[in-house]
Formats: sequence, structure tokens, C-alpha cells
Amino acid sequence: MSKTIFITGASKGFGKLWAEALLERGDNVAATARNISALDDLKKKYGDQILPLKLDVNNRQDVFDTVNTIEKHFGSIDVLINNAGFGLFGTVEETTEQQAREQMETNFFGSLWVTQAVLPVMRKQKSGHIIQISSFLGLTTLPLLGLYNASKFAIEGLTETIGTETAHLGIKTTLIEPNGYATDWAGASAVQTPSDIFDYNPVREEFAKSGDNPDIWGKPEATIQPIVDIIDSVNPPKRLLLGKIAYHTMNQVYRDRLEDIENWKEVSVRAHGY
Repeated sequence: MSKTIFITGASKGFGKLWAEALLERGDNVAATARNISALDDLKKKYGDQILPLKLDVNNRQDVFDTVNTIEKHFGSIDVLINNAGFGLFGTVEETTEQQAREQMETNFFGSLWVTQAVLPVMRKQKSGHIIQISSFLGLTTLPLLGLYNASKFAIEGLTETIGTETAHLGIKTTLIEPNGYATDWAGASAVQTPSDIFDYNPVREEFAKSGDNPDIWGKPEATIQPIVDIIDSVNPPKRLLLGKIAYHTMNQVYRDRLEDIENWKEVSVRAHGY
């Protein structure tokens, strides 16, 4: 049975790739982007099956108006794929106030506005699935991505909370946590902070070397079936890591965290006071 799926940030990268795959299998897709001309090819091929809409997720009123348009057009919203966002590269110290605010505005607040707008529709339906595109950097960190890391850590907490608030209403949540993929996320879509402080050059050089390893970048096409499986699952996971780098990294990170917790167990318990 076909579903109605709302995807933000659908003009390129994961968003467009998944939109096309879902249209191909017969789903209805509301695809939003700042530049909807990038969706002309899908509109030509799939006609009324796709509803392309211009949207800047930073504008809360526009988000609510867009969701209203989608509900009126398709009659329901079964799945939200909250995908809009971008990467900000550079050290925390060198990040400007405007860059920091814009990173959080899009990656965190934009996702919040879209989720708030969709929840009334899903509550009315007593069903729905919110799929939030986070990152494995919402669970651990890399240098030179401090504000991006922070935005995804915030998204993790937000989405997990929404899941606890809406489960009894038939609304499910899933956090998708990819490692790096060969999209333009680290290319044309990325923003770079100033890099004037020479003390950080060793960190920048080491980071650049790691990016030269082609093995760290996943193949975007390999994510299609996992996303379809999540959408079709009766009991989808709360979280899903995408990519072998994400899996191996987080496996070790959690082992290390648990070891620290156990090593300091007595101090932690004593700090309770009784």
C-alpha cells in the first residue's frame, strides 16, 4: 500500500535520492527545497505523484503553511523524513556568531519547526513515523565540526523525547545516523569558518588527511534499501547507524564510555548522598 511521505531538503543528496526511490515504488512524495527547479525532472517523470514545494525550514510560519498544503493535497502525511541541513567546518574558537546561529537555526530549529507542524496531522491520524536525519556525530564528535556536532547532539535529544511523548498516539520516531557519504555535504553545501589561528593548523592538517581516504565515504545509493526497510517496518528502530565507519566507531565509543562509567561507579553512587 502506497504511503504519503514528506521529505525536506529534497533537491539533492540523500533527499533527492530517496524521493526518487520512493516515487519509483509508488509512494506519494511531498518534496521541499529552497530551489525546487532541481525537482523538475522528478515532476516530469512522476506527475501528480510528487508535490514539489519551495520551503526554507528556518521560517516557522512557512513550514506550517507548507504542511497544511501537503495535507490538503494528499489527505495525509504518513512519514516525515526531516533531512534539511548543512555542515559547518572549522574550529569552535574561529566560528563567528552568525555562522553558529545559522548552523543551529537550520539543523536544529528547522527540524523542530517541521516536526511541530507535522505532529498535529499525525495526532489526528493516530499514526505516523518521524524519521530524523541526524549523524553518528550526534553521538560522538570530530574536530573542526563542533557546531555541527552540537546541532546533531541537540537533534538526538529532541527526537528521543518526542518518541516518549507520542508513542501512545501511534507515532513512531527513528534517528538515522550516517557516517560520511559521497554527497556534496562536505563540498558545495558546506560552510567554512575563518582559519586564521595558526595554532590549529596541526588539527586541520590531520583532518584533511583523513578526508583523503576514499574508504571512509559511503555510497549514497546503498542507503536506499535501509530507508525503505525503516519506512515499511511495523516496529522501526529508535536509532539506525548507516555505514561501517559509523558502526565500528560507535561500537568502540560505547565500550569506552561504559568502561569509564564502571571505573567511577563508586564515586557516582556516593555523590547521591545516601
